[in-house]
Amino acid sequence: MSKRPGVCLVVSGPGLVHALGGMANANMNCWPLIVIGGSSERGQETMGAFQEFPQVEACRLYSKFSVRPSSIEAIPSVIEKAVRSSIYGRPGACYIDIPADFVNLQVNVNSIKYVECCMPPPVSMAETSAVQMAASVIRNAKQPLLIIGKGAAYAHAEEGIRKLVEQCKLPFLPTPMGKGVLPDNHPNCVAAARSRALQFADVIVLFGARLNWILHFGLPPRYQPDVKFIQIDICAEELGNNVRPAVTLLGDINAVTKQLLEQFDKAPWQYPPGSKWWNTLREKMKSNEAASKELASKKSLPMNYYTVFYHVQEQLPKDCMVVSEGANTMDIGRTVLQNYLPRHRLDAGTFGTMGVGLGFAIAAAIVAKDRNPGQRVICVEGDSAFGFSGMEVETICRYNLPIVLLVVNNNGIYQGFDTDSWKEMLKFGDATAMAPPMCLLPNAHYEQVMTAFGGNGYFVQTPGELQESLRKSLADRTKPSLINIMIEPQSMRKAQDFHWLTRSNM
Repeated sequence: MSKRPGVCLVVSGPGLVHALGGMANANMNCWPLIVIGGSSERGQETMGAFQEFPQVEACRLYSKFSVRPSSIEAIPSVIEKAVRSSIYGRPGACYIDIPADFVNLQVNVNSIKYVECCMPPPVSMAETSAVQMAASVIRNAKQPLLIIGKGAAYAHAEEGIRKLVEQCKLPFLPTPMGKGVLPDNHPNCVAAARSRALQFADVIVLFGARLNWILHFGLPPRYQPDVKFIQIDICAEELGNNVRPAVTLLGDINAVTKQLLEQFDKAPWQYPPGSKWWNTLREKMKSNEAASKELASKKSLPMNYYTVFYHVQEQLPKDCMVVSEGANTMDIGRTVLQNYLPRHRLDAGTFGTMGVGLGFAIAAAIVAKDRNPGQRVICVEGDSAFGFSGMEVETICRYNLPIVLLVVNNNGIYQGFDTDSWKEMLKFGDATAMAPPMCLLPNAHYEQVMTAFGGNGYFVQTPGELQESLRKSLADRTKPSLINIMIEPQSMRKAQDFHWLTRSNM
């Protein structure tokens, strides 16, 4: 959100161990982070000191750079290198270990090796010949597709990509956190025909998107065996992962996009808007959107996911930050809740980490408070995802951050039981023996966690209650709110959708 590293200070041993998950998450998502950990005294190493743990070694698996300064005097230079390492090239996590005996150690101030803060990351550009080749491959495509990844959002490449899409009339597909680089309601966005677009494109341009599990590794049957990939990435080691690309463009996403635009400015070209490929994509988008609207229009109670998200979407401000985690909640929510601006969506990300939602929402609210007062942060949680970090509600209330939390509650992980079915099941034995581990307590009143700390809590079961509680929550800029939304425990995604961890969302 800021292109600057966040800093996390943790205590030794278990404090550092608990931070490893966050470090791994930042590293896998390519976000700059510096963790500073206390550690046991150097003179007590191997003696069983309080919370002694091989911290520097442990962090090497989860970071770009892991080090213990050799002396107090070396700390400034080590910090400078950590900051530089966290933001140069592919951003990531760095760890600095501070032994307990450093804390009260005194040294001559003149012996400290002060260094200036590092320069902003250098902007690199792709080879001209490679850019020319990429433009040629795009011009000769019969069924082209652009995929916009979160690397494009991080690089602030939205203006260049918009010009490329609109000038060349190309269809594009955003990855989950690439949403908003171009608005979801842009006429060239084909997210509603995701599977069809991926499966039949003959040329795919990747703007800061990796061919990992999110994009099915770039392999058949999700793609044509002879599809030509054009990879644009800041990290050389990423180029060629899982597939042999037709063209590789190593460099800053924003800079390389401008290089491509120069090629199409020299020799203007447009992909025909009335082509068979465009007609195929529009037809599939229309049928998928109709299926979603049919589910959203159902009047039966309890509500389903689509009904909930369509009513939520109607009221959300266009500039709101959307934070989301969960299984079906996150995946279905991504297809319905729109993003219109870049860097306005945070979710479980590349690592698929649960428990990050409330922490992300707090960070987003702090950034919004500093840079854009009045901007709303909407945190959309599944009930099981909320359970991972629900007590962060106290943090939200303590700092009076007007976050709106939506807990989509189906009494379980993926699916649960309604109250009657739960009671009937318990007639056959104790819950420890009878209840499936993915089922949670029916009708849990999560909203009371919020009211316990002074925020607004709502328990809703109907579309009308949802609309009213959301209206009140958005109108109140002085307090956080939690809306506990009860849905059908067996509610699932529509028939053509698949499990978010392994397959496509549409």
